[in-house]
Amino acid sequence: MTNYLEILFPYAYNILGSAEDARDAIQDVLTNYYAHPREGITNEKAYLVKGVINQAINKKQRRKLVPQREEWLPEPVATESADANVYLKEILSYSLLVLLEKLNAKERAVFILKESFDYDHREIADILSITEDHARKLLSRAKTKLFKPGGEAPRNPVRDAHTNALLQNYVDAIRARNIGKLEALLAEDIAFYADGGGKINVYRKVTTGLVEVAEALTYVFEKYQAMATMTMAVINHQPALLFYYNGKLGSCMVFDFDPRSDRILRVNSVVDPEKLKNLNLDPPTQTHLSP
Repeated sequence: MTNYLEILFPYAYNILGSAEDARDAIQDVLTNYYAHPREGITNEKAYLVKGVINQAINKKQRRKLVPQREEWLPEPVATESADANVYLKEILSYSLLVLLEKLNAKERAVFILKESFDYDHREIADILSITEDHARKLLSRAKTKLFKPGGEAPRNPVRDAHTNALLQNYVDAIRARNIGKLEALLAEDIAFYADGGGKINVYRKVTTGLVEVAEALTYVFEKYQAMATMTMAVINHQPALLFYYNGKLGSCMVFDFDPRSDRILRVNSVVDPEKLKNLNLDPPTQTHLSP
């Protein structure tokens, strides 16, 4: 039997940025699909993709109507096993998901279908029940919002020996409380974002600037992370650190490295327990971060 939960998940998740909402959207569409006669449907996958895309758009639009009191970050998804799971490869990078929050739901859907899944404008128009010309305009508008003239989408980073070494440099610097070494790893315009989901207090929701971010990262380490157990992971195809407290995942930090300078451009810290509960990763066995 075709596993539509896996097949449809990247479509819904890339629009919603929430794994839980994505699964809900898929379940709603599948439940409705199997509860009604299916005569005349010649392409089951295409039919379900269309349903899931539109259900995800509706969910995204409804969520935008609710004021966000905190800095909202996407729900992290573990992509460590993407080489063995073709559908995990279709999950967007964390950096791009963050960037896509600039778009409305339909712009986001068009961008994802065209740039990530290689749908043509005729197919996109059919899925969204719009004209091809409208689809082109939505894509153009999305790219204008996302990128500077001539700019391109962030590449899907790959965690390898090189990025492991960069992340280890960060861990060594923060463990040693070496501010100078830490600042040397950060880009001048680095940003540090934290999402507690209104349930967990965060030091600051947004911190920018080399000196300010170095101070914030050091403070967060001293106050919250020094006694945690830590492991490196791949989250949305990007290098990340996971922090466990008494065997329970309490924080996920996703790093965006500049491929030209190897400096850290942005750190996204997710401490919202609702967004961490679906990261089914085994706790590390190593000792805490304090030297």
